[in-house]
Amino acid sequence: MLASVRSAALARFVLLFAVMYAAFGVASPFLPAFLSAHGLQPEQIGVVLAGATAARLISGPAAGRLADRLAALPVVLSACAALAAVAALCFLPAFGFLLLLLVGLSHAAALAPTTTIADALAVNAAVRARRGFEYGWVRGAGSVAFIVGSILSGPAIGAYGLNAIIWLQAGLLGAAACCAMTVPDLASRRTERADRAEPTPGIGVLLALPLFRRLVVIAALVLGSHAMHDTFAVIRWSAAGISPATASVLWSEAVAAEVIVFFLVGPALVDRLGPAGAMAAAAAAGTLRWIVMALTADVVALALVQPLHGLTFALLHLACMRLLARIVPAGLAATAQAIYGTVAVGAATAGLTLLSGFFYGRIEAHGFWVMAALCALALPLTWRMAADTTPRTNRGS
Repeated sequence: MLASVRSAALARFVLLFAVMYAAFGVASPFLPAFLSAHGLQPEQIGVVLAGATAARLISGPAAGRLADRLAALPVVLSACAALAAVAALCFLPAFGFLLLLLVGLSHAAALAPTTTIADALAVNAAVRARRGFEYGWVRGAGSVAFIVGSILSGPAIGAYGLNAIIWLQAGLLGAAACCAMTVPDLASRRTERADRAEPTPGIGVLLALPLFRRLVVIAALVLGSHAMHDTFAVIRWSAAGISPATASVLWSEAVAAEVIVFFLVGPALVDRLGPAGAMAAAAAAGTLRWIVMALTADVVALALVQPLHGLTFALLHLACMRLLARIVPAGLAATAQAIYGTVAVGAATAGLTLLSGFFYGRIEAHGFWVMAALCALALPLTWRMAADTTPRTNRGS
């Protein structure tokens, strides 16, 4: 009976993450082209996308805090997905900088909380289930769906034009809004607060946790270090004479490794190493990965280090999710996810993307040494975290 309940919950979360990340996949790669087709110059596209990032930094924590205060994470998630679908449709009649900027800000503000609240729900469901339900399976399904969405959007654009990505995203976000209402909410303290009339704990309680502070710093350093790769890797490879087809294979290696770690390797590694040990492995892998990219553009060397993305991104994310589920006080799950994903990682990535442009423009591939240094700086923090979490955060304790 319990196994069937776990299977039903897992299926609902897989469906939610699949439609949600497919919605991201169909539109994200082609949104700049859509904005260009609607009359924006490159500088204006940059302003719209930068403004969207700023909107996410505000709306993500605000919506997460609201979800925790209301003890209604699925409701807030569903509302955000529905609003994002409506905002996406507003792109269709919008032309001109000011109108597209307004729509872009609204769309980003509604979309930002969806991933963090969904993570809060899935992580806590996985922890309560203990067996037969891994968060990595759910998040891995999202990664696969993103890839599928990106692939399928190409033929859709060829047949119906760039407007197709808007219709596809709006439809998928509408489906995500429906799916959100079917998933169990084990992250809220609805019952406990009603019984004991306890107020929702404040953000100060969360920020006072040394483990939480170290976790967000580690995530900002290691995940933020991907900024230079995501922005300049293909440019670097092309300058070294690597063909677009080979660059595509190299990039696909990283994505495939991410999916493999989420589905197969990652959960077992976090069980074996503990969250702090897994974070240390991710930081060490990041240090090695960026050093190699700073030293060479040899295809064989790149082919060997690109799969490290499975550790530098997926394993670190799994470890952070596992630890957040154990250290965050009840009633702050969505808030913690928003601070982790939107504020710490999002702001670090945005800032390091700007710095990457500065570094690459002056020292080219040697800028990857800076990214390697960031990962190296994270290692001592993981060692300290290991001392503080042993043996309390071992799975099953």
